[in-house]
Amino acid sequence: MHVEDLLRLESLDLTLLWGSPPLLAREISGVTATDLEDPGRFLQRGEIVLSGLVWWSAADEEAKTDRFVAALRDAGAAALLAGEETHGTVPEVLVDACRRHGIALLSVPVHTSFRAITDTVYLRQWGDLSRRPADHYALPENVRGELSRLLADGADPDTLLTRAVAHLGAPPCYVLSATGRTVARTPAAPPLPARQAARRLKAAAPFAAAPASTTLRVDPDASPYGQWYLHLPGPVDAPPRMLHEIAEVFAQYRQGLLRRRAAARVPATELLELAAAPRPGSAPLPAALRACGLPDHGPYTVIAVSMGAEEGAAEAGAEALDELLRHLPGRRFATARLATGGAAAVIATDSGAPAAGAPGAGAPGAVVATLKGLWPTLDACDDATLPYGGISTPAAGPQELNGALEQVRYALTAAVRAGSADGTAQLTAVEDLTTLDALLAGIPADVRTAFGVHALGPLADDTNPSHRMLLETLDTFLAHNGSWARTAEALHLHVNTVHYRIGRVELLTGRDLARLDHKLDLKAALLCR
Repeated sequence: MHVEDLLRLESLDLTLLWGSPPLLAREISGVTATDLEDPGRFLQRGEIVLSGLVWWSAADEEAKTDRFVAALRDAGAAALLAGEETHGTVPEVLVDACRRHGIALLSVPVHTSFRAITDTVYLRQWGDLSRRPADHYALPENVRGELSRLLADGADPDTLLTRAVAHLGAPPCYVLSATGRTVARTPAAPPLPARQAARRLKAAAPFAAAPASTTLRVDPDASPYGQWYLHLPGPVDAPPRMLHEIAEVFAQYRQGLLRRRAAARVPATELLELAAAPRPGSAPLPAALRACGLPDHGPYTVIAVSMGAEEGAAEAGAEALDELLRHLPGRRFATARLATGGAAAVIATDSGAPAAGAPGAGAPGAVVATLKGLWPTLDACDDATLPYGGISTPAAGPQELNGALEQVRYALTAAVRAGSADGTAQLTAVEDLTTLDALLAGIPADVRTAFGVHALGPLADDTNPSHRMLLETLDTFLAHNGSWARTAEALHLHVNTVHYRIGRVELLTGRDLARLDHKLDLKAALLCR
């Protein structure tokens, strides 16, 4: 495929801003999307570069733009495709720089996604490979034809991978997900536990081949949670281009899966909306469950995931949750994005076998145990994002799904609060909320604040040094179970001073600290500050 071929595709609606005929005739070897100021070290010769121009601003000096384009030229990029969404148009200074350095420049309108361009290039390349005679650096023609037929016939991934590497001597080979789940393996490849596979992927440099093993990304545009990898654990005598073509086969297979999963989210969204209704009707819920491929009887477990409030976080959450739940063999589930952000899933917890090491087949506890065990692996997929999750207790039947959704929102809020405090990914089950502090963590922040202010009264104003002293004394007094002597010892005070300060606390808050319920009220208020 050549640069000029992209301009001929009406579906992409690209516009040529600058480029001579020889530049437009350049062959495209691949696609890289980047917004780095200096992307040169990540580019391969002949690639087109997709950039949203996030790295550029109107206040930048011309030299910054010049360095960016010079890096593309030095790396041998075929063309630059610049998105219009960030700035509304492609800046003229970029056009001038591309003209100086001899890089064809095409503008990408807002309604054309970078994924659409990437898919177009790789699908076209695969079609070209299927029609071209084989050479030293490509799959044999008969293999390309067979793989094309297998893809069209909907072959399972194990068959696809086995046939793809058969001409290489059938070496052990895997296709692994980002969390180490085995998507496909050849007969010569022994079962690979997910945690062990995830460690291998973490240690491997994407696209790099070492004498001992080879690991390639299947789809460069996939999210960190949806990425697949072609992994050959032993040495293999094959040109890199041949392995990249095998990876492209699985990129196409994965795209087909994504389309089917996107379609499945429609009934899943309807199910969650019905379950969230204050008074869900008895008839629609079983029908909605069946439409999602779930049984119309319980028990069910509900899980929700949040990746933050950034753009695209809801989609990332849905992809992460979908990947996580595929580690539950045989268990049926339905995943959907939430209107409030993040994603949620309903899991039928009476079906399937638990993952290795999890307790009791069919037990809802096996689901929770397995998901908690996998959470660190999910967290490791993306160093820039902390995933938070909440899990409900089992819902006995369809009518209990409403309560399970309320539980999962509460547990998710508690996970976000705990994770934000110590900077760690958290998965919290409702059954984990066994302390007052954990219980209060699930309450929305504005409700916590209001409770603390009203319960503490004037003491809530901790800008007053006297109030801060009284709050410290109260906290220590409650922590020592109301012991005057131990409180005095901990604060290095005379016991009479402690009596005086606690008396002031009681006067200002209207509470009697001789009563257990009033002690609990003020302890909760301190935790809510």
